[in-house]
Amino acid sequence: MNAIHTPTRRGVLATAATVFSGLALGFRIPLSGEASAQTAAPPASPEVNAWVVVKPDDTVVIRIARSEMGQGTLTGLAQLVAEELECDWAKVTTEYPTPGQNLARARVWGSMSTGGSRGIRESNDYVRKGGAAARMMLVQAAANEWAVPVGECRAAASIITHTPSGRTTTFGRVAEAAGRLPLPTDVALKDPADWKIAGKPVARLDTAAKLNGSQIYGMDLKLPGLLNAAIRACPVFGGTVRSVDSAAAEAMPGVKRVLRVGDNAVAVVADTWWRAKTALEAVTIVWDEGEHANASSAAFAEVMKAALDAPQAAVGNRAGDALAAIASAARKVEAVYSYPHQNHACMEVMNATAVWTPERCEVWTPTQNGEAAHAAASEAAGLPPSRCEVHKIHLGGGFGRRGAVHDWVRQVVEIAKQMPGTPVKLLWTREEDMGQGRYHPVTMCKLTAGLDAQGNLTGMHMRIAGQSIIAGIFPQNIRDGRDPVVFQGLNSGSNEADIGYGIPNLLIDHAMRNPHVPPGFWRGVNLNQNTIYLECFMDELAHAAGKDPLEYRRALMGNYQKHLGVLNAVAERIGWGTPAADVNGQRVFRGLAQTNGFGSFVAACAEVSVSDAGELKIHRIVAATDPGYAVNPQQIAAQVEGSFVYGLSAALYGECTVKDGRIEQTNFDNYQVLRMDEMPKVETIVMATGGFWGGVGEPTIAVAAPAVLNAVFAATGKRVRELPLRNTDLRRR
Repeated sequence: MNAIHTPTRRGVLATAATVFSGLALGFRIPLSGEASAQTAAPPASPEVNAWVVVKPDDTVVIRIARSEMGQGTLTGLAQLVAEELECDWAKVTTEYPTPGQNLARARVWGSMSTGGSRGIRESNDYVRKGGAAARMMLVQAAANEWAVPVGECRAAASIITHTPSGRTTTFGRVAEAAGRLPLPTDVALKDPADWKIAGKPVARLDTAAKLNGSQIYGMDLKLPGLLNAAIRACPVFGGTVRSVDSAAAEAMPGVKRVLRVGDNAVAVVADTWWRAKTALEAVTIVWDEGEHANASSAAFAEVMKAALDAPQAAVGNRAGDALAAIASAARKVEAVYSYPHQNHACMEVMNATAVWTPERCEVWTPTQNGEAAHAAASEAAGLPPSRCEVHKIHLGGGFGRRGAVHDWVRQVVEIAKQMPGTPVKLLWTREEDMGQGRYHPVTMCKLTAGLDAQGNLTGMHMRIAGQSIIAGIFPQNIRDGRDPVVFQGLNSGSNEADIGYGIPNLLIDHAMRNPHVPPGFWRGVNLNQNTIYLECFMDELAHAAGKDPLEYRRALMGNYQKHLGVLNAVAERIGWGTPAADVNGQRVFRGLAQTNGFGSFVAACAEVSVSDAGELKIHRIVAATDPGYAVNPQQIAAQVEGSFVYGLSAALYGECTVKDGRIEQTNFDNYQVLRMDEMPKVETIVMATGGFWGGVGEPTIAVAAPAVLNAVFAATGKRVRELPLRNTDLRRR
């Protein structure tokens, strides 16, 4: 399991001058031309290469650069390394390398970013090579000891055997010698057909610690001499602190300091977090709310509505002449959909612990991107990256909130900087977490289609209006007003996020309009609303043409066989074309959806009933996922189920509204999530067709809502075009 570093205060200070020189010893880059520039491993080091440490008792420590937040990436990556390593899976454990170590070792572990369902799909090749290289080195060390050709030796279950003589040794006995060998330059990988650990539904490595309570999360972390901080930032984004009266708070028990943090926040530091929070409530803060003090969701909705017909828009996908085809069509169909701001609402609120001295800064925090957290800490600390470190901790939920933006890390460092040498843990309240988020972008979409006399689709224009995540986080990546991420699931000629339909005349464009509410990458990102827009509109077109929704889609998918494959799979499993069985006297209706996102192909079919009183019950969802390769089918099924919890929470309830410049939702009493008795039965079909690596954490979330919404239409005759669904009266017409 992952060990959490809990140093003494003296140890924290003492490491400032030595830690990076220490890290330079024994750092070896596997499969890299820079290996010769690295210092050789010391004799006592159990490190075989950067990915694999083998202890004398044959325990294998696999280093995982990506973050674990419940999605199973830690186990999946360990499976891939262990598969090539040929070690005993029962003796595998893991640890996180730090971003400081990664920096010192010329980024030997590659990207530490865990988002966009990239944890396995973008690192599978080099982590497998890390395992294979370590195996080759261990086998070579054994062959050297026996003075036999390496080709006569093989490894299995952490045991190396000299085949002709039957002699054996263990990984632990030769690890030290292996660590001194040169790195292999030609590393072959197994054919997935030969996998014994990867591709199998092995138990997760992090489950036991979570069940027995030994797993440490950021909120649990304790250090000697630790103080606690609570913080409040201006509730209007862009606002600042005008004045602070802290006299009452400073007189309260346990309070150490009342501090300004940046220009927009105030924090209280106390001996316990509850005392810090209570004292913060006694601080009188006058805000300068700035130019956005009167902003509202209603006002911005009017901005987006006007943009639906604006003359200028950035084009994301174009084929033929859509506008001309629509103008000359026998029939025109038009619909406007909208999608609100939504909070990530991680169960674990934002938190971090920091110690700052003029020589060094250390941070402990749950983060989806250790390198981004490291950069944020360095900048806030006023110290070079080589004098800063971030210790990653398992996340109690991430969903994108703990990825690109690390505002809480900056805050804790700024607080610690005002209290040199003292460990300080910053813990946000739930209200602060809800009001200071980085929200799912708000958009509208106007879809216009032309049909011929037989109901065939001849042209379609899809105008998206609204917020850009890239403009809010990485504005330097906007080119000619175009944010490519806006068009997720609507692209052409790519298996990353392709539209999946052969529409002869097509125009998809985006009129960017950005409110003052900051956007963020939210699980599934723009694929969520784009799949709703497209898949619900496809149902509308099928209905307008008087055709079956499945057959209507199939007719457009001749050149998109992987899209069609997952769609056919769910249709077959659900029994599309035969009536669904009633449940408790209620008729049950079905809806379909499919998409391609994050490199995977996914589809879903939902079964729902709606009572005469308009009460919706989602009974069952069948989901198919084709990620190319399935590293852990059991975990993929869990991810699909979890994504539906998140996606249905968003579809049914998720909405953050703005009034007087601030987010109105403050806690789970007014930002509801799916409850256990509302969760449908989920059946997952894993279709690992091979040949590519797709993600599994995010794609299926996108098909949950449109499948349900299409089923709701089948049940009620009502098209729900504005989310969340709770705002719509579902009583039958």
